[in-house]
Amino acid sequence: MMYRKVDDFLQDWQDASSETLRVLEAMTDEKLDQAIIEGHNTLRWLGWHLATAPAYFAGLLGLELSNAGDAGKLPSTAKEIAEGYQSVSKELAEKVSKEFSDKHLTEKVDQHGRPTAGGAILRTLIDHQTHHRGQITVLLRQAGLNVPGVMGPTKEDLEK
Repeated sequence: MMYRKVDDFLQDWQDASSETLRVLEAMTDEKLDQAIIEGHNTLRWLGWHLATAPAYFAGLLGLELSNAGDAGKLPSTAKEIAEGYQSVSKELAEKVSKEFSDKHLTEKVDQHGRPTAGGAILRTLIDHQTHHRGQITVLLRQAGLNVPGVMGPTKEDLEK
């Protein structure tokens, strides 16, 4: 699937990014090194990956995001991760809104040697984010932290 209308992407991005921010805001400094098992991705790494990945996808589309953090330099606090994500996700929406037309979404760009429609790259960005957001919710639960209901209510939400 791919986006064919800029407004469709922007609506999905608004919804997806606000839910991702809720998940990132549930992380705490004390639990940032939580991993499913030793040697796997931590909450810190996954959160920062979500905060820096939009710049990669935007770059494939010829958009440069000035608010993107350094993917190789993990922040020391959960607040920095959430703020970094919030900043880059807002900038992405602004750039796509101002610099893209529906025509851009059907035009092919080079995705590592593979011609790919811009709308498909934006769909992959959202799918990528959803995948890692799910990993984070598992780690939040494993760490004993609150798990926000994103794609529906959590067990705790239903017990209220």
